[in-house]
Amino acid sequence: MTQIARRRILAGVAAGLLTAALGVASTPGAATADPGRSIRLCALRPLAYPADSYRASADAIDPSGRYIAGSGLRTTGGVNQRLLLVWDGGRLTTVESAITDTVVDVNSSGVVVGNGWENSIGRPWRYQAGRVEFLPVVPSYGIWVTGINGAGDIIGYGTSATTNESFPLLWPAARPGTVEVLDAPATGQTDGITEDGTIVGTGGSFTEPTGWVRTPDGEVRELTVPGARSARVLGAGGRYAIGWVDLGGPNTVKVRWDLTSGASIGIDPRFEWLTDVNRHGVVVGGDRISRGTGSVVLPGGGTGVGIGATAISDNGIVVGFQNGTRISPVRWTGC
Repeated sequence: MTQIARRRILAGVAAGLLTAALGVASTPGAATADPGRSIRLCALRPLAYPADSYRASADAIDPSGRYIAGSGLRTTGGVNQRLLLVWDGGRLTTVESAITDTVVDVNSSGVVVGNGWENSIGRPWRYQAGRVEFLPVVPSYGIWVTGINGAGDIIGYGTSATTNESFPLLWPAARPGTVEVLDAPATGQTDGITEDGTIVGTGGSFTEPTGWVRTPDGEVRELTVPGARSARVLGAGGRYAIGWVDLGGPNTVKVRWDLTSGASIGIDPRFEWLTDVNRHGVVVGGDRISRGTGSVVLPGGGTGVGIGATAISDNGIVVGFQNGTRISPVRWTGC
């Protein structure tokens, strides 16, 4: 859903590169310079996890910062056993389940969603009230979830067995036990859902993707920047979305969109990838965090030790993993 502590860069550098490449000024839908804000120093704190697991990570956090969800692996009788890990205010619950292959998201009620397999076909699951269960599906070559919001609406996508093309899906909280093909671009996938029900996604072909946003009232519009050959959305939080655009250069440019105005800013190109954004527009990905166009590296990495940020809450708690002697779950507070 989806790494930090190096140096601060000059605010506006990435946005300036994007604006120059587009040849536009500060207009709606264009990439605009952001003065940036100072980034507080984050403190690394380990998360408790089962002592007999040989790897574990924190993969998602709800907007309030109360619930964290992750995954672990341990060996029992020479066989790998999958573990769903849920922290509620720091208190860990461990759930043994063969279907919880990956954890995707958790909402403010502690409902966790993720992806697994059934008969070698992708099948999404939900953890709620102490129980893990498969979600209902439509005929597909494989189905995956990509997010859940506070209301309990779940989004995802399927893959057609005849065309091999993806199509967006919604599991509406208002109609429990149902799944429907989302009224959005027919070819493509969902990539994020906000608390008010705004959904972002990516459509089009694999080589020329197009970003889109669907408002709660059903309006769908393109999400891109002027002059871009293609755009790929990666996630959303509050009124913001993150992704990248192809401007025709040797590399794609990472961006943050304001879903209300349509404006965008370039994000520090030193991000290896982007994983999440909160309602304040703070972006995390890889080992970095950004409050605008500048970024810093999260503490905890170094020689022989890697870190990765997977998600951020609205109150600035970042979760992820640290990879030293083994992979373990961590959080960064005060970010």
